[in-house]
Amino acid sequence: MFRVILFFLITLNFSCKNDLNSIIDINKFSKTPAAITENFVLKYTDSALTRAILDSPLNIDYTNQKFPYSEFPEGLNIKFYENQGDSTNISADYGIVYYKTKMVSLVGSVIIETSDGNNIKSSQIYWDPEQEWLFTEENIVFSSDEYDINAKMLDADRSFKLLKTGQLNGNFLFDDN
Repeated sequence: MFRVILFFLITLNFSCKNDLNSIIDINKFSKTPAAITENFVLKYTDSALTRAILDSPLNIDYTNQKFPYSEFPEGLNIKFYENQGDSTNISADYGIVYYKTKMVSLVGSVIIETSDGNNIKSSQIYWDPEQEWLFTEENIVFSSDEYDINAKMLDADRSFKLLKTGQLNGNFLFDDN
């Protein structure tokens, strides 16, 4: 009987290893995406009209996290359809959508092209879709047939009718009326 108990205790001692690395791994934060989509295309419609199309080579969806977000690590293109078929195109090398704050961050060679031929370029632009507001503290370049202007920041509505910038530098034509 004593041998059985001794055998059991020895077996129990060898089978219960205190592996600290295993315990640490159990407590690590898990950042597993809810979904990964290649050749991602999202169409937004309103009243049976297409209002926007977003396409990207890759979308990684982290909406299963405490602070849900979705990222586009290989870039994205968005086409907003305006009145009478006009459109505004936005492209960036990287994008991320934060769902709780409802903010979009566009990073790396961000280009906004309006239907009338105006362009805005920057290394990063934030976009608030609910307020239809764009802003950045990075340098920006406004360009069209009539002007080529550099600015230190941007704070504007989507139509660029309400526009605030930092220091301006560049060339532009204007009528003296």
